Amino acid sequence: MLRNLRQCILPLLLHPPSLLPTPHASPVFSCSRLHSTIASTVSPKPFAVEDYLVATWGLTRAQALKSSKKISHLKSPSNPDAVLAFLSDLGLPRSDIAAVAAVDPHFLCAGVERTLAPRVAELSDLGLSRPQIASLVPLALCSFRCSSLGRNFAFWLSAFDGSFETLFKALRFNRGLLAAHVERVAKPNLALLQQLGLSASDLYRFHPRLLTMPQTRIQEAVVRIDEFGVKRNSSLFRHALVLFAVLNQELLTKKFEAFRTLGWSSDDIQMAVRKMPSILGMSIPRMCRNLKFLTGDAGLEIPYITQRPVLIMYSLERRLLPRHCVLKDLKAKGLLNAGVDFYNMVACPDKKFIDKFVLPYKESFPDLAGAYFGWCAAKGPLQSGKVKKKKVARA
Repeated sequence: MLRNLRQCILPLLLHPPSLLPTPHASPVFSCSRLHSTIASTVSPKPFAVEDYLVATWGLTRAQALKSSKKISHLKSPSNPDAVLAFLSDLGLPRSDIAAVAAVDPHFLCAGVERTLAPRVAELSDLGLSRPQIASLVPLALCSFRCSSLGRNFAFWLSAFDGSFETLFKALRFNRGLLAAHVERVAKPNLALLQQLGLSASDLYRFHPRLLTMPQTRIQEAVVRIDEFGVKRNSSLFRHALVLFAVLNQELLTKKFEAFRTLGWSSDDIQMAVRKMPSILGMSIPRMCRNLKFLTGDAGLEIPYITQRPVLIMYSLERRLLPRHCVLKDLKAKGLLNAGVDFYNMVACPDKKFIDKFVLPYKESFPDLAGAYFGWCAAKGPLQSGKVKKKKVARA
């Protein structure tokens, strides 16, 4: 009997009945099993970072394409959504929120409770209102995610005499302020600049980058400025310091060489730079174009220009050339004293120039006013006091 039972059970153990539905199986059961099988083989749609940045953060397609490459590891919108809600609650406008994602996409990966909320609390303790903190976010960007934010902000706030407004203006020109190491960079630079008679509040108007620039560049700039004879207690010193620190030696050498090719000696260059360091901030083509006009069409001698280097800075098309044409035409008609000083005529404000050199000659030279305004409006080069009509805008 045991032998017969074993013969019946063994085939069932070795060959169990198929789980697939038989022709006699329930149709409902068959459909249910089929749906379950298909559903288990369909994978969920992957998270598309680029599309998410466009649809949710308001980036352009080009911005999203660039930013998405830096956060391609994101697999879910959960953390970016939390950051977006945090920034919105802080009061950032949509334009600033989009700017944050475009410039610093890693901001979307910051932990709200672990990183962002503590930074807001630190700034609040320093006296910043929520609107002020909101305006700081797009200026600070990655620095806003650093644990040193509160300490660095407090240092610079003190350096700018406790003025939030001044510090914010400086940050617009140098976002690196909040990222600079206070002990290794900020304090030594500030001490050096103070030795030169400059404070942080002085520099924010000119070039706050000096506050975080390598000290060696500042020191080298001071040496070159001393060689040109710019006095450290003069108002021109700060302008010279910015230019010599920002412009590299190679570019400065090219600018000095451009002067020499136009007949300027080293003494001429030194005199002009000492009186007007800002001429070194001009592009070489513009500087050469103005110099050629002054010594050519205007007939000025180089020593005359070195004593009045601001002439080099004026716009050729909108100031130098139109006024030269007026002077030339008035002299040609015998209406103006030949001894009128070119610099005095060019340097006077627009209204004073018109009142003195244009309006008094309405009857004796009726075309002068129209010609002058035409010359000022011309977009192209003027020749011999005449302007091409097609390039003159109607008044």
